[in-house]
Amino acid sequence: MIPIISTIPLFQLASGEFLSLQVYKFVGAKSGKKVYIQSNLHGAEIVGNAVIYQLIDFFRTLKTTQIVGEIWLVPVCNPLAINQRNHSFSTGRFNIYDGKNWNRIFWDYEKKHHDIEEFARSQIGLDLDTIQDNFSRKIKHSFDSLLDKINARSSVRLTDKYRYKLQSLYLDADYIIDLHSHTGQGIEYLYYFQNREDSANLFLLNYGILFDEYDGDAFDEAFIKPWLALETAFLKLTGEKFRFDIEAWTLELGSGMQMNPDSITKGVRGIKNYLAKKGILEIQDFPQTETISHQTSFRSLSQVKEYWTPVGGMILSKPRLGTLVNQGDLLYKVLTFNKTGELPTIIHVYAETTGLVYDISINDSVNEGEFVLGTM
Repeated sequence: MIPIISTIPLFQLASGEFLSLQVYKFVGAKSGKKVYIQSNLHGAEIVGNAVIYQLIDFFRTLKTTQIVGEIWLVPVCNPLAINQRNHSFSTGRFNIYDGKNWNRIFWDYEKKHHDIEEFARSQIGLDLDTIQDNFSRKIKHSFDSLLDKINARSSVRLTDKYRYKLQSLYLDADYIIDLHSHTGQGIEYLYYFQNREDSANLFLLNYGILFDEYDGDAFDEAFIKPWLALETAFLKLTGEKFRFDIEAWTLELGSGMQMNPDSITKGVRGIKNYLAKKGILEIQDFPQTETISHQTSFRSLSQVKEYWTPVGGMILSKPRLGTLVNQGDLLYKVLTFNKTGELPTIIHVYAETTGLVYDISINDSVNEGEFVLGTM
């Protein structure tokens, strides 16, 4: 099966060159759901590119009858961020022009419109497919209205243009998968949203974090937040639990600046399994037999604990990834050189809560207030 390849210009550099996106579209013989998969929104988080490459390589071996609907893949979705460097370090987590996190810039329909409950009231009695189609058109109409300002001679900021072009690719999708990794060292897990635990298990990862708190500006949040608000509105109005077949996922696949083979394998396997179970792929050996029994260990985002060093110095004795620490356990030590005419000292930091170490900074030299590790 040969993909449809589209190149989309993003913006022009001072030197005259254009930075662009490349989209690989696999369209099945039967119509169905649209899946959107992207990688490398943050510059240092490159492992998803290898996942997408392997998926493209695999999809090319399929017949059109083995895909129901369409799958869009966008590797290296932020070419400006991936090219940012300080020496050999990728620094593309933040936009160097305005300091904003590249994954906190996206247009959120629910934030701009407060009529979702009114819309839900107007749809009572209609079937889910009709309601979904009506709401999709409502979101798209609002999104399309942004284009006039973007195309004006006075123009808009680079982040506004970038987010518009990226979000225009997924606005009509049913499922989106945003591939990330940690900035430093980390385990593999996923982020998911309310009432989607059953689908979260399909990725066959050991851990998942529920977004029980979020602001809506991240890529996955901006996509699904209006639909979650609509489900809540129907529950309030009718007492019934509506669940639209709309899902958004962020897969965190190991460490930053690395192409870890195990992380790649877990990402590819999980996505194949998810798409097969959702009826997008009709392929041998998927869904895998363990899908029925697999249970992801779920935490809430509010349970995640981050540790920021209380002093400047050098980190000693950090725990390994995957270590379970109990409240009161020694987490790490900081060697600090106090410029007060005194000898260097060691500061001990203890675990405030019980949890699994899932994220660790790669730099053991820290200024006061810098990130050291996180537990879930």
